[in-house]
Amino acid sequence: MYGLSPDLAVTAHGPIRLVELNRPGKLNSMSEGLHTALAEVWDRVAADADARAIVLTGRGRAFSAGGNFEVMTRVQRDQAFRDQNVNEARRIITGMVRCPVPVVAAVNGPAVGLGCSLALLSDIVLISEDAYLSDPHVQVGLVAGDGGALVLPLIVGLARAKELLFLGRRVSAEDAVRLGLANSAVAKDAVLDEAMSLAQRLADMPVQALRDTKRAVNLHLEQAMSTVLEAALTAERESMHSPEHVAIVEKLISRG
Repeated sequence: MYGLSPDLAVTAHGPIRLVELNRPGKLNSMSEGLHTALAEVWDRVAADADARAIVLTGRGRAFSAGGNFEVMTRVQRDQAFRDQNVNEARRIITGMVRCPVPVVAAVNGPAVGLGCSLALLSDIVLISEDAYLSDPHVQVGLVAGDGGALVLPLIVGLARAKELLFLGRRVSAEDAVRLGLANSAVAKDAVLDEAMSLAQRLADMPVQALRDTKRAVNLHLEQAMSTVLEAALTAERESMHSPEHVAIVEKLISRG
């Protein structure tokens, strides 16, 4: 649906659009095609007159493992591709914040790096009891520019956001709910069904009232984007070819 990469499957279930990261054998880590599709899908759904709610999830046992070494290596060496990657990251973030259709994240497994940002930028987050959130950008020598620096301080405050971003620690489902990073923890085999049921409830609500409420609440994110996003993305772009990042990725690749 929408003519996007097969790495992002979009299917219609009545008024609900089920958006599934579709690289289960790679834990839904970012391929070039998946990253591009995530930059495009939000405008496509916004233009879909029949769409009333979105469920975002990952196929297989992960929500998304975030970046992958193949893409990271190309980003390090290819300036044009690096610029494309940052521009797409900007479109992913702004697209999610400005998409008028409410997004329910069904976090069915680990949500790491950009995967964590995808979950946190959703409107309502259901997380599997055995899943976790983590943003380890700093641990691989990257600035946490594609979402973490923007949204985490608004949810958990500055001190906790710095802890999570500096240390990249895993946040369990229980702690995610306690910290306000997720709305509820759900049994693993029920998270998608619960998300679809919730999305149907949203789809049945008055359209204009719901969409304008989302827009009004997201003005807090818009304000943060106006001050934080460009600086964060610029810093991340520079870190993408820094000696520290290159050395860390080479070391991790050599470990297999």
